[in-house]
Amino acid sequence: MPGARDSRARVARRIATAAAYGGGGLGLLGVGLVGLLLTESRLAIQAIGVLETVPPKADGVYGEAFADRSAAPQPPLVLAVLGDSTGAGLGVARARETPGALLAAGLASVAERPVQLVNVARSGGRSADLSGQLEQALPHRPDVAVIMIGANDVTRHSPAQVAVRQLGEAVAALRANGCEVVVGTCPDLGTIKPVRPPLRWVARRLSRQLAAAQTIAVVEAGGRTVSLGSLLGPEFAARPEMFAADRYHPSAQGYATASMAVLPSVCATLGLWPEEERPSALVPGGTVLPVAVAAATAAGRAGTEVAAVEAEGAGRRWALLRHRLRIGLPGPEGGKEAGGDPDGGPGTDPDTDPGNTSASSHAGAGDA
Repeated sequence: MPGARDSRARVARRIATAAAYGGGGLGLLGVGLVGLLLTESRLAIQAIGVLETVPPKADGVYGEAFADRSAAPQPPLVLAVLGDSTGAGLGVARARETPGALLAAGLASVAERPVQLVNVARSGGRSADLSGQLEQALPHRPDVAVIMIGANDVTRHSPAQVAVRQLGEAVAALRANGCEVVVGTCPDLGTIKPVRPPLRWVARRLSRQLAAAQTIAVVEAGGRTVSLGSLLGPEFAARPEMFAADRYHPSAQGYATASMAVLPSVCATLGLWPEEERPSALVPGGTVLPVAVAAATAAGRAGTEVAAVEAEGAGRRWALLRHRLRIGLPGPEGGKEAGGDPDGGPGTDPDTDPGNTSASSHAGAGDA
């Protein structure tokens, strides 16, 4: 709805402005709502349990089988993954099933070049942790970085302007080191079924506001975003196998679907997306929009990419929204790492049904 989008755009711009200028008065939650949401979160944790496993280590070189044998050998592209458990892959048992491994194998297949994966994402990660993760990632000189962050900033009631500033600083640092950046924005926590109304509606509003503010900061720092939102809502409602054992984090199939939404943007930011397949269908209702309006629109439509307009005089105050075509991830011949070869799986269409449970919205009750 235009009214809701415009309201979300105003709030997002206000948060992003406070982040840029060090404002301290804006939080994600009022004091009363903080207590209520934390209480509801504790109940949800009791209902679904907590995974006690750790994500498998997936660092390594992927896609050597895709290298162009007719050309001179090239060093691997370096892909860094930062963020929380969504980036780390909590909930799967094999390294090849983590989103980092899937993205590395997918990127290698498009680039026809090996890809080295450096994954520094950690379960429970918040935007405040990105500076430490950067210290681990930058020595590897990444060509492209994927950041998945935000859910824990909401559930641990981090001040929105602080979290957004920390994310923007991380993107700026990566860009200053010649690294392209794609950020998977805060998922829609209102899709978590154990969080019941009215707190579900509060969680949805807060997470979408944060996602929109994140997009403004990322685009203005030189990166691009992909809205995770309620990306896998219909899949999770209908297919229990999309869940991990805790019915809360994504399973291997869930991570594969989310990775396929991010992969085209990762390829595009390196200039590798096939020209004949660009641009894909634009988001209905607009093409080039003010960045705050583009951010608000994307926050309510999962799978939407937002990037600065590359037009003379437009600058980064304007942005283009698009849904890129998703391609299947490579099969067993794709990757090479200790755990085996990356798997693939079919994508799903985005859905914004607020009643469905989302793979990318797994952090509503605990740490992502």
